[in-house]
Amino acid sequence: MAEIEWKPQKNSTVSLHQQITAYMKTKIQHGEWTIGMKLPSQRNLAKQFQVNRSTIVAVLEELAADGLMEAKVGSGTKIINNTWGLLAATPPPDWISYVKSGIHQPNISIIQEINKAEANPHMIRLGTGELSPELLPKGRMEETFQFNEKQSLSLGYTEPKGSFALRQTVSAYLSKKGIIASSESILIVSGGLQALQLLSIGLLKRGSTIFHETPSYLNSIHVFQSAGMHLLGLPLDEEGVTFDTIGRLKKQHKAGLLYTIPNFHNPTGIVMSERRRKDLIAVSQMEKIPIIEDDVYGDLWLDIPPPKPLKAHDFQGNVLYIGSMSKSLSPGLRIGWIVGPEAVIGHLADIKMQTDYGSSTLSQFAVEKWLSKGWYEEFLINIRDELRHRRDFTNELLKKYFSDIATWTLPKGGFYIWLKLKLSISSQRLFSLALKDGILINPGIVYDKTDDQHLRLSYSYASFDELERGLIALAQIIKREARRRFY
Repeated sequence: MAEIEWKPQKNSTVSLHQQITAYMKTKIQHGEWTIGMKLPSQRNLAKQFQVNRSTIVAVLEELAADGLMEAKVGSGTKIINNTWGLLAATPPPDWISYVKSGIHQPNISIIQEINKAEANPHMIRLGTGELSPELLPKGRMEETFQFNEKQSLSLGYTEPKGSFALRQTVSAYLSKKGIIASSESILIVSGGLQALQLLSIGLLKRGSTIFHETPSYLNSIHVFQSAGMHLLGLPLDEEGVTFDTIGRLKKQHKAGLLYTIPNFHNPTGIVMSERRRKDLIAVSQMEKIPIIEDDVYGDLWLDIPPPKPLKAHDFQGNVLYIGSMSKSLSPGLRIGWIVGPEAVIGHLADIKMQTDYGSSTLSQFAVEKWLSKGWYEEFLINIRDELRHRRDFTNELLKKYFSDIATWTLPKGGFYIWLKLKLSISSQRLFSLALKDGILINPGIVYDKTDDQHLRLSYSYASFDELERGLIALAQIIKREARRRFY
């Protein structure tokens, strides 16, 4: 059940009990809350409605008396009917069973909790993987949409592969990274996540295996799993993903492709070495395993530029390259791209047209303007300085408050510090304790279900004051929990 946004008016002449009862009846009668849906606990409902638990008990008893709900010990309260359902000759559809039968798997529960908590403006977000609102270029973005008579903006659909002007500009931008890609081999997508969705449904058979680094961002989403794929992790070392077992694993599994984030890996921050990149290309060609290169963090280097992308070493069309503006410019633009062989790009473009008929023309216009006018390069210089300052500030805080309880490596770019706890503490419990104190963290189990030692900390979103207050409080929670376990 989704978070309840409505709240009763406490200064109303209508009692809280009556307001909540009327609200819940309306939800049921209009089919927004369907038969079979389970309600949150009484305590949770009281918290969401901001009332006493006794008020909720009275509301549920009234709705149960009306025949709309039923409470069973051990299974909670469920909706069992609605007013028009009581009169209908045949019962309405059981939407809960439809939801459970859908092919797209729901997020793991902790990710759903993180998504809800991120909507709370009072939460200190120590794990959020995006730029802080104060770092986003609002002024220049407003200037982007100030037109003169020489400019033209299409408000219609674009061609299947996306705006021709943007694809040409992206082609020139990628050439600076050593990637030679014509506009015909570029598909504009609505962010990196859509790129993965298109690849999952457009290129692979059900039952295929996706190799990836362990830990991996892929484990925090269900794009490939919902399409019937299996994920198989490969170990990481300081040079990136290891692949000495790929040949053997390929024989044991229905190998599909290998997914990797070589630049400032999510969540570990590791940068794949140039030697490892060249070796990986050679192995992929020998074993005939295509590579998805996710390079959404590539422009966010803080010390020195990373080695050239894998795609720059690919002369046989083995690598599908994903880029995006979501991490480096603005998540709200929802613009990215896939680069690959023309036959693949054409096929994916056809699928995209069947799903959304093209990415936003306004966003495509904005990104083309930022790239072609050099604004993006200027912005990157400033944002690198800001992120470098935040990273170093966070590192000093960790030295001061975490040296005795954790280890970490200073990242060379991106957003993340992969913190390894020295103490044996359940990261799930730590997540819950921190959340109660208004601190949102991303535990290691999000990226590897067996990892109970790591936290992914982000220095890109929280303010300096929030970073300091949040990390001090988090250290205190960890130490308090460690003492509790010891004694």
